Amino acid sequence: MELLNQVRTGERGATLRLYRPEPTMAFGQRDANLPGFEAASRLAASHGFAPLVRKAGGRAMAYHRGCLVVDQVQPESDAMLGSRSRFATFGELFAGVLRSVGVAAAVGEIPGEYCPGEFSVHGSFPASNPKTQIKLVGTAQRVVAGAWLFSSAIVVQNSAPLREALIDTYRELGLEWDPQTAGAAEDLQPGLTVETVEAAVLEAYGL
Repeated sequence: MELLNQVRTGERGATLRLYRPEPTMAFGQRDANLPGFEAASRLAASHGFAPLVRKAGGRAMAYHRGCLVVDQVQPESDAMLGSRSRFATFGELFAGVLRSVGVAAAVGEIPGEYCPGEFSVHGSFPASNPKTQIKLVGTAQRVVAGAWLFSSAIVVQNSAPLREALIDTYRELGLEWDPQTAGAAEDLQPGLTVETVEAAVLEAYGL
């Protein structure tokens, strides 16, 4: 990635980048080796999600303009040091951001989630709701000599298209998951917008 290389070489300093992504189905490298990958890519595209294979991260994850991606790129001489702890640190950071805007969020993998990860951020519905937990933030990390990039995708609005695309994609990949784990922060806090979450992220960074 160009940005990571610029930070690694000193062409650019530490960088924080926030953006709303175009509809994308980001496959993991392991997904690309599965027999159903080509069919899964075609189905993702048929849902309007451009398929790509990312260098960082695990299984397929979908995002669109209802999401906020937060990339932090940091120069560090021994970038591998602390790579695992960064997952925990950023998980807590974004769970805190979501709690600050009224979402009951916590860190930890939930059963059956898509793109499963130990430090995923999930949200919880009230106990009376049979759909109890949904994944809200997926994280990935890329480490090179001299720098690291940590990317977090926060699903804020409009979860239905994501869920539909993931259902078809995971079926073709032959991966089991629970579609009820795909949701958005606004499902837990109606009326929540990407702009509100972005402002909360910037506040958490002291900006």
